[in-house]
Amino acid sequence: MIGFFIALLSGALMSVQGVFNTQVTKSSSIWVANAFVQLTALLVCLGAWLFADRSSFAALFKVEPKYMLLGGAIGAFITYTVIRSMDMLGPARAVMLIVIAQLIVAYVIEILGWFGVEKQPLEWRKVIGMVVAIVGIVIFKWE
Repeated sequence: MIGFFIALLSGALMSVQGVFNTQVTKSSSIWVANAFVQLTALLVCLGAWLFADRSSFAALFKVEPKYMLLGGAIGAFITYTVIRSMDMLGPARAVMLIVIAQLIVAYVIEILGWFGVEKQPLEWRKVIGMVVAIVGIVIFKWE
């Protein structure tokens, strides 16, 4: 149950962060804002590491396959695309599309067993759920 609430908090924080970052770009630029976001994230992570973890950074060299270390680089493009989509579509529409894209890609990863994820069988009820979500987006966007 705690995972459910953490996921809700994550979604809420992503939405707020996207709005904040979009507003910051109005006074700077998208790459300056993105760099500041990544820098402040680094500082928060280092602070949390100092007080809560203290595991060795050398463990990163043991990660296999090495492409799994690209999460931070991907994060920079996530921040960029969230800012651009929120600026162009508004927060609600952008987040709806972002979430449905996340859901579809995550499910494809799951059913194909990509990136070390345990392969799961295709379940039609999940596909129907995604179709319902897409229909919801169409209804929400309908003018």
